[in-house]
Amino acid sequence: MVTLVDIREAESRIRGKIIRTPLVYSPTFSSMSGAEVYLKLESMQKAGSFKVRGATNRILSSRDAIGPAGVIAASAGNHAQGVAVAAGLAGVPAAIVMPEWTSLSKQEASRGYGARVILAGTSLEESIVRAKELAGTEGMMFIHPYDDPAVVAGQGTIGLEILADLPDVDRVLVPVGGGGLIAGIALAVRGLRRSARVTGVQASACPSAIASRERGGPVAVDAESTIADGIRVKRTGDLTFPLIRDLVDQVVAVEEQAILDAVLLLLERKKVLAEGAGAVPLAALLSGAVAVTPGEKVVLVISGGNVDTFLLERILKRGLFDSGRIARIAVLIKEDSRSLPALLEVVSREGGVIGAVDQDRDDPGVPLDRMRVRIEVETRGPDHRDRILSALQRAGYRPL
Repeated sequence: MVTLVDIREAESRIRGKIIRTPLVYSPTFSSMSGAEVYLKLESMQKAGSFKVRGATNRILSSRDAIGPAGVIAASAGNHAQGVAVAAGLAGVPAAIVMPEWTSLSKQEASRGYGARVILAGTSLEESIVRAKELAGTEGMMFIHPYDDPAVVAGQGTIGLEILADLPDVDRVLVPVGGGGLIAGIALAVRGLRRSARVTGVQASACPSAIASRERGGPVAVDAESTIADGIRVKRTGDLTFPLIRDLVDQVVAVEEQAILDAVLLLLERKKVLAEGAGAVPLAALLSGAVAVTPGEKVVLVISGGNVDTFLLERILKRGLFDSGRIARIAVLIKEDSRSLPALLEVVSREGGVIGAVDQDRDDPGVPLDRMRVRIEVETRGPDHRDRILSALQRAGYRPL
C-alpha cells in the first residue's frame, strides 16, 4: 500500500527533475460557478502531462534494478511520453508499445523524447500484453501506467504542491482513468487536510471507477468513443481501487458536450490548452455534476494538454458551432451580379463576420435562374445569430 511517507519521498526524489506546476486563480470560472476556483496546470508539465511524475519516481527509485535494455511501457499517449522523458532524465533506454491505431503525432512525440516505438495490438490492453512479453524476453523493466506504488506516489506529489500553495483548499476535482492520479492526490490531500474533499471525474463514455465503486471492486465496463481518451480506461486498477474507495468522496461523470465546452472555455478564457481528459474537472464544475457552495475553494487538476493538432481543430470548430458562435446559413438567390453582394450586405450590417462563401449552381434541385449560397458566419453567440437570421428573413431571404 502507498503511504503519505512514500509521496514525500517521491517529492524529494523527483525534485528538480520535473516542473513544479503553477496553481492559478481563475476569476472567470469563480464568477461562473460561485466558488473560488484555482487551476493546477499539469498541462505545463514536461511532456505535457502529469505522467512524467510517476514515471520519473518509478525509474529513479529502481535505478539499480534496471538493466542495460532499459524500461518499457504501453501507452497510446501521455504515459508513453512521460516514460520517454523520465528515461532520458535517468539515462536509460526506453521502448514504448503503442496500439496500431495511435496517431502519427503521438508516435513522433515519443520518438522525439528518445523512445523506441513499437506498434503492436488493436487495443491498449493488447499493447500492454505485448509490452510485458518484451519485458521478459529482452530484460526490460515494465512500467505500468497506474497500478504501481511508485507511480501512484509520484502522481501524489501534485497533492503536496496544491496544499503548499493553498493550505485551506476545500475540494479538489481530479480526472479518473485507471486511478493512479486521483489515488496519489487523495492520499496527499486527505492525509494533510482531512476536511478537504476529493472528487473524481470520468467521461460518461467510460465510467469504470463509478461502476467499480457501485460493485465494491474493480469491474470492466464497455467504453465508447470520447474526446477524453486519456481517461478511457475500461477497468480501474487493483492497487488504486481501495484508495479511491476509502479516500475519494465521490466520482461523477460528464457528457461529451460538457467536455467540449470546457476545452473551448479553457482556451478562450484562460488561454490554457487542455486535452479532453484534462478538461473534465471544469466540465463537472460548470455542468452542475458537482455541487459547490459559494466561496468554496476548489482546485481543478488540469492533468494534460496533449491534443492532436487536427483533433484540436475539429474540437474548436464543433465547440463554436454548438455554442452558436459560428452559424452556417444556406439560401437561394437569383443568378445575377447584384444578388450575392446584397445578401452579404445584410449579414455584414448585422455585425456578422463572414468566414466562407460557397456557391452551388449545379444541384438538380436548384432552379436554373437561381443558385444556392452557403455562408459561414462568426457571431457573438446564439442571440446574435438569431438576429442575423431575422434580418435575412425581413430582407426576403428564406434560410434553408
